[in-house]
Amino acid sequence: MRLYPAIDMKEGRCVRLRQGQFNEVQVYSGEPAAIAGRWESQGASYLHLVDLDGALKGRSVNADCIREIVSAVSVPTELGGGIRSLSDIEEVLRLGVTRAIIGTKAVEEPELLKEAVLRFGAEHIAVGIDARDGMVAVRGWEQVSRVSAAELAGRMKELGVRTVIYTDISRDGMLTGPNIEATKALKETTGLDIVASGGVSCMDDLRRLRDAGIPGAIIGKALYEGRIDLAEAVREMEGAL
Repeated sequence: MRLYPAIDMKEGRCVRLRQGQFNEVQVYSGEPAAIAGRWESQGASYLHLVDLDGALKGRSVNADCIREIVSAVSVPTELGGGIRSLSDIEEVLRLGVTRAIIGTKAVEEPELLKEAVLRFGAEHIAVGIDARDGMVAVRGWEQVSRVSAAELAGRMKELGVRTVIYTDISRDGMLTGPNIEATKALKETTGLDIVASGGVSCMDDLRRLRDAGIPGAIIGKALYEGRIDLAEAVREMEGAL
């Protein structure tokens, strides 16, 4: 199972939110690029970046910060937050990001994903499915749609998408454990590569995800608060990669 240390950016700083609430912000560093270098030095093979300001405003806000991170590390990165058009995807990939994560537009304009996969390749596109009580939330998690996570994932598979980052918003930043049941069900129903996000608090959470057959997991707050040693986690979880 691949691990994805998370670097969430707000106003150029590395932060974590609680349950996606923008008024519940914990700042961990003013230098996200330095944090990226730290995670790489501890064995990270892929980094998960989020432009939180971009998610709310619908456009890239932390591009300079993202560029610094990509320049500071040699491992691949994926980025979500405010990517709403083919030109946005092109710009993200031009920055050096390996994979663009589309969230809101997957719900509002699914044909965009079909075109994105055709133009850029499925390896450079992922869909972020962020769910609250099983229903997909959009626009920086501020709005809940009428589309279920399973329904959206099924649609995305039909359009050629291979990778989904699945977040249970109620678990995000709470250190209460991931929603393994829902994550496993999504993988078994769709056959997509599902990356679990939200709630990972300890090594046992990672082991349970791995044992459930989940191919990837994002780790955020547990790393920043020292609950998981990344080097140890990489050795155990990625040994067979």
